[in-house]
Amino acid sequence: MLFSDLGLSEDLLKAVDDAGYSEPTPIQAEAIPYVMMGRDILGCAQTGTGKTASFTLPMIDILAQGRAKARMPRSLILEPTRELAAQVAENFDIYGKNHKLTKALLIGGENLGDQAKILNKGVDVLIATPGRLIDMFERGHLLLNDVKIFVIDESDRMLDMGFIPDVERIASMLPPLKTTLLFSATMPREIKKLAEQFLMNPKEVTVAPPATTADTIVQGLLMLGRAPRGMGAEQKMKREALRKLINQEQPRNALIFCNRKRDVDVVYRSLNRHGLEAARLHGDMSQPMRMETLAKFKTGEMKYLVCSDVAARGLDIQEMSHVFNFDVPTHAEDYVHRIGRTGRAGREGHAFTIAVAADGKYIDAIERLTKAPIPRIELGGAKGGNGRAPEPPPEAPAEEADAAPEDKPKRRRRRGRRKDADRAEQPDAQADAKPAEAAEAKPKEDRRPKRDKARPKKADDEAPRGNKVKGLGDHVPAFMMREVKLGD
Repeated sequence: MLFSDLGLSEDLLKAVDDAGYSEPTPIQAEAIPYVMMGRDILGCAQTGTGKTASFTLPMIDILAQGRAKARMPRSLILEPTRELAAQVAENFDIYGKNHKLTKALLIGGENLGDQAKILNKGVDVLIATPGRLIDMFERGHLLLNDVKIFVIDESDRMLDMGFIPDVERIASMLPPLKTTLLFSATMPREIKKLAEQFLMNPKEVTVAPPATTADTIVQGLLMLGRAPRGMGAEQKMKREALRKLINQEQPRNALIFCNRKRDVDVVYRSLNRHGLEAARLHGDMSQPMRMETLAKFKTGEMKYLVCSDVAARGLDIQEMSHVFNFDVPTHAEDYVHRIGRTGRAGREGHAFTIAVAADGKYIDAIERLTKAPIPRIELGGAKGGNGRAPEPPPEAPAEEADAAPEDKPKRRRRRGRRKDADRAEQPDAQADAKPAEAAEAKPKEDRRPKRDKARPKKADDEAPRGNKVKGLGDHVPAFMMREVKLGD
């Protein structure tokens, strides 16, 4: 099947062809005709299968007729993260270049005044995150009575991030007669209840079983042994394993996922310290910095991007070769979304996960969800070749680097005992050196004046160098005593 078989306009087909696509993915082939008919859609497909184009393409053709009014967008797309919202906006720029559609991007971290000016001019497509959308609505910069198409993208991620109450509130502001499209990578019970609440007689489009991984992804699980001492040694062991994996695989580009934002910073600094130029991305960064970092990574200026799950959903980076899970995700669904950043559009990708003994329960949950074991791998030596990162300097052994302060005095005592033993084993010739001086030397106790044993000891009731003052119970030194005369 070709895009030309889906009933899209010539101008839109030309833009799709200019983007380098000729055949639709399964989710696009099934969803686009129903969206063009105005049917509600419940779409479920694994990440990386082209869900974004399955609603942006038909929306461009539907919105080509008509004009938006001031502060009243004609369509609304909700995204859970700023990065996803910005990416959808890019899709409209690429596929809608032959149409005169206007759009607005409402995300946090941007100037409210500038966004309000764009809304006042009227927009055909409004792409927003829930929090900023409600903020603009409450300020009176936005009216939602004219929305004809309502899209809830990555709805399972909305659920995980606690946005469902906001989504319900936004849906209550919309007119009853509209087309609603709900897309999700997984279909838990809560999402099905959400679909029953928002969708009217929906067409369910499922192109793959929920929470399955793409066949184009080569997976691997590296199980590390128990760290010699403490959590710090365990993290150091994982960082060393990550660097060896990178040197061994030599990825063209790679996402490196951590569970916590503070670990993102630690791994980012570690890679740069060992000659692997990396960038970082997490939720505490400002929006301009996040957009700049993503732009550098997409253009290849940065080869490695250390990130939290803020980047796990929907980021479409061309020819992503590798994904490394520095931490095993605590939610099994996140594993599917993370590794789905590679192996996209039929290309081969690689996904490697580093795990320790404590991660066993999370690995079991992932394998139960995907219904397939993750192949175990062993860490081999780094391959040679041009362009490879320099071999990292060996880190200090965990036993010495993480030694507790209380252990150090013991080591000094042991070294002292070894020195005493060495002295005891020295030849007798050294001990007999300068016998004359040794014979003439007198022991220290002989140099001290001996106590006269016949000298009588003081009586117990004799006051030592002072006088007892009756009633005080202490000795008062003699120099503090003075003669007191009557009449003074």
